[in-house]
Amino acid sequence: MRIALGGDRAGFPLKQVVVERLNGISVSLIDCGTNSSESCDYPDFAVAVAREIIEGRADRGIVVCGSGVGVSVAANKIPGIRAAVCHDTYSAHQGVEHDDMNVLCIGGRIIGSELAFEIIDSFLRARYVPQERHTRRLEKVLKIEQGGLSALD
Repeated sequence: MRIALGGDRAGFPLKQVVVERLNGISVSLIDCGTNSSESCDYPDFAVAVAREIIEGRADRGIVVCGSGVGVSVAANKIPGIRAAVCHDTYSAHQGVEHDDMNVLCIGGRIIGSELAFEIIDSFLRARYVPQERHTRRLEKVLKIEQGGLSALD
């Protein structure tokens, strides 16, 4: 699996630990930065990770900021990206299985590295399950993405 990983300065310490862990398993890792604890803007890394997915170079993405919220908000503005903050393993796999989530957002100031590894593992092992109700709901989400609120009128 090809994984794009990025994060801002608040997520940098956890991102570095995740880089080390993911390099030890059978994934292709695309590091989208940041590569220091210097001040930077979280939307830049949400966009960098999303670009790798949208352009077909990555299958999934992981973005880390202080809380996970900022990168989630930014990533969800990009058509084709379905991102969520997950600080538990259930949400991480259920988001993929039911909602075809393709970007995991985590807060480097919220969870520690061991829990992060469990959540990431749950996210990476999960597969979308195209049951009728999941497909129907995802189609509605895609309509909203394409046409805003008027798409559902």
